[in-house]
Formats: sequence, structure tokens, C-alpha cells
Amino acid sequence: MAERFEKTLTLEDLRKKIAAFADERNWNQYHTPRNLLLAMTGEVGELCECFQWRGDNDQNPDAWTAAEREHLGEELSDVLIYLIRLADKCNVDLPAAALDKIKKNAIKYPAAVCIVQVQGSSLKYTTYETTQEKK
Repeated sequence: MAERFEKTLTLEDLRKKIAAFADERNWNQYHTPRNLLLAMTGEVGELCECFQWRGDNDQNPDAWTAAEREHLGEELSDVLIYLIRLADKCNVDLPAAALDKIKKNAIKYPAAVCIVQVQGSSLKYTTYETTQEKK
């Protein structure tokens, strides 16, 4: 798989930069979990607008103009910035939580079960017959 992200920049680096940005502007008083979540939700809405009125055949950003792709990157960045800030304010180690969630999803959606029973299906994991249940 080709690398798509900056290799030397970590989420911790971003967390520190975002916190410093807020500190320099005295915004901590406004950065409550509720306010950050609501702001992030607004940014998710703006991200959705990047795709909202495109036809089914125009959903691939590789075919978009450079300006459209740049705007998409800005909206994705806004969501990421708020997500990192929210995790920071809630004392959640986001990379560790993400890895834990991937492990839990691997248990919920075992690759062997997914390939045999549900490849291409959108059914919820609770509808899958697991190997454990067959025993």
C-alpha cells in the first residue's frame, strides 16, 4: 500500500500545535467538549457539502479540479483538528483508542467470516454466524 500521509508528523505533534494555537488566542475558555463537538459537527456538514450535489459518477476526488480537492482537504482538516482537540480536552489518547477499536472490530468482523459469509454485505455484525457459535 502506498504511503499517503506525512510520515514524520504525529497526532501528538498536531495535538500540541492545536493546543498552542488555542492558547495563543485565549480560546481554552470556549473549548469545552460540548462546544468542540458542536463545532466539529458543523465542519462535518461542510465536508458533506463537498459531495452533496455530485452525481454517482462524480464521487471520485481524483477527477475533481485542483481547487475542489484543496477545498476537500481543508474540510477534512477542520474535522480532524476538532476531533484531535476534543480528544485532548476529554483526555482520550486518540491513537491508542483507534488501535483498540480496530482490535475490537477484528473480533466483531473476523476476516474469515467476512470473506465467507458477508463479503460485500452491509449487515450488522450481530447477524453473522461466527465460528464460536458453530461449535
